[in-house]
Amino acid sequence: MVKRAVVTLFLVGVVGLIGMQFVPYGRDHTNPPVVSEPAWDSPATRATAVKACFDCHSNQTVWPWYSNIAPASWLVQHDVDEGRSHLNFSTWKPGDGEEASEMVSSGRMPPFQYRLAHPEANLSDAEKAAFIKGLIATLGGEAGGEAD
Repeated sequence: MVKRAVVTLFLVGVVGLIGMQFVPYGRDHTNPPVVSEPAWDSPATRATAVKACFDCHSNQTVWPWYSNIAPASWLVQHDVDEGRSHLNFSTWKPGDGEEASEMVSSGRMPPFQYRLAHPEANLSDAEKAAFIKGLIATLGGEAGGEAD
């Protein structure tokens, strides 16, 4: 009886995962052209932004293999859409991103799920402090808290 329930549950799960692949959301892996970027204060600030921010906050997203498989594709697409809507380094206009340094300083960016999949986005305390300073110099604004 238990064995039959486990097999049934497994089959329902497999059918469900296969069915999810037919949902069209999560496969719009477009990278529109880069229109403009901020005048970075240094190459180091830009390099840190590329490794910790650009996948969600630019039109230069690197779409990993799992971004083609639902439900991971849904989460990745949502994060990129949301990130680009708040701050997009590829469509830069003066005044954009004044809160960026505060988001990094508070630990809200990069988000936990991104850092799990992208260990290079885990910044050391020194990298984080330098990046915050670079963001303030590049984008304006102020750090809202201490670097962790």
